[in-house]
Amino acid sequence: MTTVTKPVNFTELGLIPPLLVRLSELEYLQPTPIQERAIPGVLAGRDLIAGANTGSGKTATFALPLLQIIQAQHLNAEEPSHSKSNKGNYVTGLILVPTRELAKQVADSIKSYAAHFNGTIKTVAVFGGVSVNTQMLALRGGTDILVATPGRLLDLISSNAIKLDRVKTLVLDEADRMLSLGFTDELSALLELLPKKKQILLFSATFPEQVQSLTQELLNDPLEIQLQSADTSTLVQRVFTVNKGEKTALLAHLIKQHQWRQALIFVNAKNKCKHLAEKLSKRGITAEVFHGDKGQGARSRVLDAFKAGKIEVLIATDIAARGLDIEKLPVVVNFDLPRSPSDYMHRIGRSGRAGEVGLALSLIDHEDYHHFKVIEKKNKIRLEREQVAGFEAAKVSSDSFSATNKPTEKPEGGGKKKRMNKAPVNADIWLK
Repeated sequence: MTTVTKPVNFTELGLIPPLLVRLSELEYLQPTPIQERAIPGVLAGRDLIAGANTGSGKTATFALPLLQIIQAQHLNAEEPSHSKSNKGNYVTGLILVPTRELAKQVADSIKSYAAHFNGTIKTVAVFGGVSVNTQMLALRGGTDILVATPGRLLDLISSNAIKLDRVKTLVLDEADRMLSLGFTDELSALLELLPKKKQILLFSATFPEQVQSLTQELLNDPLEIQLQSADTSTLVQRVFTVNKGEKTALLAHLIKQHQWRQALIFVNAKNKCKHLAEKLSKRGITAEVFHGDKGQGARSRVLDAFKAGKIEVLIATDIAARGLDIEKLPVVVNFDLPRSPSDYMHRIGRSGRAGEVGLALSLIDHEDYHHFKVIEKKNKIRLEREQVAGFEAAKVSSDSFSATNKPTEKPEGGGKKKRMNKAPVNADIWLK
């Protein structure tokens, strides 16, 4: 006799009614694997180290229990903590993130989850690129939850706008990315200002030596959850070979032929964004750019317009590769391969999120072959090299790449994919 296991729901995770009602309104029908495994432990006060693919619901994993814990503290007090004069410039929950966009996105998500707490929980986001005075005003009287980039947070601390001596929960989101961006010194300085007794939740898509060192030094008997997997059931990965100098023409051909409603194109340099946009414009394709040299206001406007579907083609550097949640993004294209193999998974993770079918396409010329093999090896994937009719790459020695190069009439051609991350969706799907 077969035993049927009833799917876990959010009620079974121990979440309170205001959160359950909001999750129902947001049509969160069932917790993701990381939410199912982590939320009860976080509610119980456990430290946590968690690794999961992008789009796995990590923000809700720490935001929901953090809100519940703080709300319980409020109910045990006469009034919300941030309205008490004796609290001053306190913080209860501190969330550190690597980029401005992620800080804003996480804060917005937390505010949304807290919709039924009647304004009792104060959430503030602080990051560079905008006026520090506005953020100092927002922090008057302290805040329950602070989402911050390390550099701006240190600026605010030096100005006595905020203190960390009452932090009860610390969340490091995208810890590997923060360390790779050189935040090690800033993190060390911030950790010195935190109380010794606190709950720590660490989220990292990859676990390099620096992250492992953080784990050993900071976490106390942590709950460890590792859900990273190359087996992404809703994301199709494909690789097209092309001659050097013909990538732009191939990209324009694909955009026009398949009429993608949205496409996120990754390049490796800020000036490459503008250069590629100009070349696509000459081919009748309008594209916007997104990189670190743009002012914060311009970056926010472009990103909001892209999320709203008002921009069809966005060319970006890797500042768009981590943490950004773009709902139902159908296509991600690696025009340039990322320098780090781990960044490959972060880039393609912008598509195929929350169960949506997505496509991740890499365009590689002869100079890219070896590097892409390194990316495959590090991420334990194996993808067949394909070609597009009219854009076939010239033959090279068999040492350059080992998979078969065969042209297709159009990019819907098939052939069995020799890869470790086969998806139980139609691998020939191209989205329009």
